[in-house]
Amino acid sequence: MATLRAVAVVAVLLLLLARGAEPIGLWLPPPGGGGGGSGSLGAAGPGRYLTQEERWMEQTLDHFNPTVESHLHLCFPVSISRSNSMLPSDHRQFKQRYYEFLDYYRAPKGPIFLYICGESSCNGIPNSYLAVMAKKFGAAVVSPEHRYYGKSSPFESLTTENLRFLSSKQALFDLAVFRQYYQETLNSKYNRTGADSSWFVFGGSYAGALSAWFRLKFPHLTCGSLASSGVVLPVYNFTDFDKQIGESAGPECKAALQETTRLVDGQLQSGDNSVKQLFGASMLENDGDFLYLLADAAAIAFQYGNPDAVCSPLVEAKKNGTDLVETFARYVKDYYIGTFGASVASYDQEYLKNTTPSPAESAYRLWWYQVCSEVAYFQVAPKNDSVRSAKIDTRYHLDLCRNVFGEGVYPDVFMTNLYYGGTRIAGSKIVFANGSQDPWRHASKQKSSKELPSYLIECSNCGHCSDLSGCPQAPSHIEGDSSNCSPPEALNKVRKQIVDHIDLWLSECQDQGYDKEPLLGWSVATY
Repeated sequence: MATLRAVAVVAVLLLLLARGAEPIGLWLPPPGGGGGGSGSLGAAGPGRYLTQEERWMEQTLDHFNPTVESHLHLCFPVSISRSNSMLPSDHRQFKQRYYEFLDYYRAPKGPIFLYICGESSCNGIPNSYLAVMAKKFGAAVVSPEHRYYGKSSPFESLTTENLRFLSSKQALFDLAVFRQYYQETLNSKYNRTGADSSWFVFGGSYAGALSAWFRLKFPHLTCGSLASSGVVLPVYNFTDFDKQIGESAGPECKAALQETTRLVDGQLQSGDNSVKQLFGASMLENDGDFLYLLADAAAIAFQYGNPDAVCSPLVEAKKNGTDLVETFARYVKDYYIGTFGASVASYDQEYLKNTTPSPAESAYRLWWYQVCSEVAYFQVAPKNDSVRSAKIDTRYHLDLCRNVFGEGVYPDVFMTNLYYGGTRIAGSKIVFANGSQDPWRHASKQKSSKELPSYLIECSNCGHCSDLSGCPQAPSHIEGDSSNCSPPEALNKVRKQIVDHIDLWLSECQDQGYDKEPLLGWSVATY
């Protein structure tokens, strides 16, 4: 679903998407090119999207408190608007955007690949390694947009009260309803009655966790799932994130980053706020917000497989006695803000309080709400040997949550992990894949078992969602090209293992009668 302000920076995703970038990962976007429809709509290549043609369905706002009124709405769908947004029933309807790609589909009995869009606007189906697998298996590809993000928002105003229906649990039920809706749509298209296709679910990052959780909670609706960098372990104090940054950086770069952090901390402590101006971040009055910007800027290079972008200039500066803070400031302004497209404003807590952001900027507030209400992933500084400032602690995160959303919004990760199982998830036929340099892998399932195979792609630039995106992950490459991985064999080996699992599990679905038997007795019309 960079550092987790990466938590909030998710919205950077949207700024890039507006320029045509494809979101490949958790809370931070790839620089300049992962998406953007350079090819013709609906064509597999050479564009970065398989399709960008929007489709829509009616989705239920609240799946957990059925009322008489909700059943009436199912018969007579009501779209949320200013006039009815305060109706007492939670079971109103909103429009959910989705995409379909049928060019590779071996109709009518090919499998259906459900690609989950995560914590960003969903502008199309990415032409990543997913496309290669869809062609291999003759699969249709469908991709629904996550509730509240992009054009699938139930409310015009994103007040804390209106955000109460934004959660992973609601999103999973959205996927279940969408799955049934689309199956019926496909049956109608091909004049089939009661057929149930073989479905396989894909997702990366937070959407990778949703992919795993969907298989866990709705095993009858899917033959299996791929959780690419799937962060299935919500963490209250996520110190392993920073520790991995140091490990991925290596001794020289880590030392340079740590010294830079100490120098910036010292200037702030002495009351010298000119350092913020140096980074183009004078608007960030809260020192914690500014330090989070710097922590994210450093982490993004390792998360997305571009370690030299930050390490080369810093190591060189340290050897030459050049000012480290000025060197790091150039990297932040030129790469993180310039090339990558990060928004300094998105780190400002006052900015995050805006309840009527534009659709292109709403994801900042939305993802922070999910962080503050459910999953945390608080990327705090370890007590010893930290790369980021020690001021990025638990108190900083809790104060942000309270300041932006008010009292009563708190991430009870114990209950979230109790519900899903964390890394002890008790599902089956879920394959996990992680990149060795990705700090998020410590929130994923890294221990492999027969029913839950897990693979670590070990190379010098294998980061977040590298199994789908290729190397480096940003900018992403058409069909997830592996040729730039160091070495490419590391990724190709894991991809073969993933394909073997998909092949096996789809075959087992066929043996169990999928595509021959009717649905399980409920449909969108009766749900």
